[in-house]
Amino acid sequence: MEKVRLQKLLADAGYCSRRKAEEMIANGMVYVNGKKAQLGDKASDKDVIQLSGERVRIERKRRKIYLMLNKPRGYVTTASDELGRRCVMDLLTDVPERVYPVGRLDRNSEGLLLFTNDGEFANLIMHPGRHVSKTYRVTVPSTVTEGQLVKLSEGVVLDDGKKTYPATVETELNTTERSVLRITIHEGRNRQIRRMCEAVGLEVARLRRTSIGPLKLGMLKPGTYRELTREEIRALRAAASTK
Repeated sequence: MEKVRLQKLLADAGYCSRRKAEEMIANGMVYVNGKKAQLGDKASDKDVIQLSGERVRIERKRRKIYLMLNKPRGYVTTASDELGRRCVMDLLTDVPERVYPVGRLDRNSEGLLLFTNDGEFANLIMHPGRHVSKTYRVTVPSTVTEGQLVKLSEGVVLDDGKKTYPATVETELNTTERSVLRITIHEGRNRQIRRMCEAVGLEVARLRRTSIGPLKLGMLKPGTYRELTREEIRALRAAASTK
């Protein structure tokens, strides 16, 4: 096996996405042959690679796995948690290969979450330049004004001073006690939907992701997962490749 970029090697080995691997290398969490790795370093299966003190096992041939999980509320999107909170990986204990989440949902959010051990696929779906759409069902404990709907759809300035891209906003229910919105975005900032709603004065009571690109959550029960079909994988690749 020829030497390749370290972040690609880690992603292809199923330890994390390529972007996450770059973060860990930059944070000094990766060692190669006993030496702290730097961004731009290359390695192969003959090198001794350690990630957070754990030996990385590089296998030449692995079956690529693509999963979708209906994440319940109360789970964090990490492999482990120093605070002892429940992690999404606890729901995948019978998966035969090491997989990692493609993107994330915060602890109080629920719905569609992808997992894979295919680093190229994960990078394709998460790359900000691909603008793969994500749709959320958002419940707020109040009425939503026309002005708030317009602001959400045209883009709002978040708490970091950056404006969001235009979004598609549809109203499923709008009463004085409870409103339900369907919001589709084409970017993936941290806690973006919640921050968008906060920016226009709306409190989010429930947030559920219902689709990523052409892939829909459907009737998958909370806490359960299934493998993607070949057609679904091809459709996701196509959606990311046409941007």
